[in-house]
Amino acid sequence: MSKYHEMTHEEVLAECKKYMNDEHLAFVESAYEFAKKAHEGQFRVSGQPYIIHPTQVAGTLATLRLDPDTVAAGYLHDTVEDTPVTNDDIKEKFGKDVAFIVDGVTKLSKIQYKSKSHEEYLADNHRKMLIAMAKDLRVIMVKLADRLHNMHTLDHLRPDKQRRIADETLDIYAPLADRLGIGTIKWELEDMSLHYLNPQQYYRIVNLMQSKRSEREGYIADAISTLKQTLDSLGIKYEIYGRPKHIYSIYKKMVNKHKDFSEIYDLLAVRVIVKSVKDCYAVLGAVHTKWKPMPGRFKDYIAVPKVNGYQSLHTTIIGPGGKPLEIQIRTEAMHQVAEYGVAAHWAYKEGVKGEVEQTDANKKLNMFQEILELQNETKDSHEFMKSVKTDIFSDRVYVFTPKGDVYELPKGSVPLDFAYMIHSEVGAHSVGARINGKIVPLDYKLKTGDIVEMLTQASARPSRDWVNLVKTSRARNKIKRFFKTEDREENIEKGQNMIEQELSNRDLVPKEFMTKADVQRVIDHFNYHNDEELFAAVGYGEVSAATVANRLTEDLRKKAEDEKQRQLEEKIMNAGQQSTEEDNDSDAPADIMRVKHNNGVMVQGVSDLMLHLAKCCNPVPGDPIIGYVTKGCGVTIHRADCPNITEEAKKQGRLIDVAWENIAKDKNKENYNADIEIYGFNRSRLLSDVINALNSKTKNIVNISGKVDSNNMAHIYATVSVRDAAHLEDILSRMRDVPNVYEAKRSIN
Repeated sequence: MSKYHEMTHEEVLAECKKYMNDEHLAFVESAYEFAKKAHEGQFRVSGQPYIIHPTQVAGTLATLRLDPDTVAAGYLHDTVEDTPVTNDDIKEKFGKDVAFIVDGVTKLSKIQYKSKSHEEYLADNHRKMLIAMAKDLRVIMVKLADRLHNMHTLDHLRPDKQRRIADETLDIYAPLADRLGIGTIKWELEDMSLHYLNPQQYYRIVNLMQSKRSEREGYIADAISTLKQTLDSLGIKYEIYGRPKHIYSIYKKMVNKHKDFSEIYDLLAVRVIVKSVKDCYAVLGAVHTKWKPMPGRFKDYIAVPKVNGYQSLHTTIIGPGGKPLEIQIRTEAMHQVAEYGVAAHWAYKEGVKGEVEQTDANKKLNMFQEILELQNETKDSHEFMKSVKTDIFSDRVYVFTPKGDVYELPKGSVPLDFAYMIHSEVGAHSVGARINGKIVPLDYKLKTGDIVEMLTQASARPSRDWVNLVKTSRARNKIKRFFKTEDREENIEKGQNMIEQELSNRDLVPKEFMTKADVQRVIDHFNYHNDEELFAAVGYGEVSAATVANRLTEDLRKKAEDEKQRQLEEKIMNAGQQSTEEDNDSDAPADIMRVKHNNGVMVQGVSDLMLHLAKCCNPVPGDPIIGYVTKGCGVTIHRADCPNITEEAKKQGRLIDVAWENIAKDKNKENYNADIEIYGFNRSRLLSDVINALNSKTKNIVNISGKVDSNNMAHIYATVSVRDAAHLEDILSRMRDVPNVYEAKRSIN
């Protein structure tokens, strides 16, 4: 990955000075000073002072030319979450807009989520952020800037966290940047995510791109020289330069279109920037006169812009030497939108702090209205996020009404999705569709450019089969709502009976767990208005009776689990003490009962254990190990030399004897992960040689990443699957044989 430049506060202010007045600069400066004081004494995982992170966030926002409130919020965005500062403090000192933005990017308190999984916690956080974004777009601008810097510093985290954050980035944040048209952030997020999620493919593409770089640069230079001669004859002002292809976009084409690297036509590209739309088409005509265009490779995004406002002409021609060459043609204003998206639409008004105007192009982003509609139509955060990914972040098709209006839908949509997007009544009364003048079935998959006309009848009503036919959550929810309303009374009675039966099946008395307070707690959890709405949802199948019963009995189950865990820990501690006494007793029996666990570990004298391997040191069979009794979490198995096993833990009596069982029967299975570090001189193909060497010794490279310091020394981190300690040592020995590698060792997080 390219070297990342960290901005200083002075550099952020210098960027702000390009478009802010003295009053606004003072406002931003006060936000920096406030954040610096609030984060004093705090450090990032990298060891850097915490204030460096909000400074980078504010710097990205200033580079995008966002208003003072947004840049100030960049400095302040972590104060409420990570310091004693409250949102009221922010509101009092910096105003309600800054306070709203900071609140929008602040995670929900984990204290509220003791009974929820990590996935539920993340889904609720994403939902909170997206709803805030729909009300004020500046929320997501701060969050994107925040995620961008977090991705640049991801190498300081454990491999499993790197993968989780990279996956979330590719799933949520890169698509958001794309929908908002912010190409500069989207490309960086995608490339960095691929680096951590599929490092082998990432470095393979990098190596392939570099292998013929000089040849490619020479080809581009020749094409630009020839094109300049052609454009000079037009008598127009223009800029022309080669356009680098981003690694993730190449990877995606190779995977989705099953293409080899050599078949990616737009790997070579030239961009032409001109003054007017008229000049764009003049350049296009000159290009097609000079070179032959490739059939099916021309796209006019000026006449039909993308939904995020992107406009440009794209054409692929047979260039010099018969090689394909993509040429993009756009105006300066279009280029600003392509790079900065909605941020380019915001007119910053000199002298009016925080006032932001949104142009018509920005208002056309109907994503915000869709998010608010999905919020109203979905009760569960997981369902909400699934709907967002399906309806808003997926690939798109663009269709027309007979009057020429353009509508955007997810790829795979059918005419009914289009009908429900027009209006609920159009969808409910649909009987057929006419596409491009021809009658088609309702399961027809819409394609970009289709002219869609819905056929309706006043007496028609939805069919239950439509729920499985439509693509969008919007259409599906409206169809479900129709039948839920129609069968409401029946579903209320049915749902209540189903919940009572579920409780009875658990040998519980329903009336003891369905008090008014108990039911209200479940109503609040699922965001229903009353008990009838909850019962109807169960009767209809929107929520299962088992899920509601789990919520009604969660206090009872938690008490039972806590008591079970308390008794278990007591047994463990007693077993450990007994072991010590028997070791000191010469008459103690030689064979002490041991109980095995599915991780291949045996613990003395106790069964039914909650046991797991420590992530910090990743013990593998053959390592000396020790068990650490963790309150409420059973026993964690550490390597005996793990620095996290402290003297204090030994004094508290929380350590117990454990051992590996005989795993000879699994000698061919690589069931354990081990973290290793490799140091060497950063020569050409070092990483490729390391990967090849690893592949020769293990069936699975779980993760690999690397960085290069100022002395051109490479530091490579890898997580590999191994059978045992001997297998791991064999891998490390092989690493030391790779030319220019001078050290290979296990690491502890």
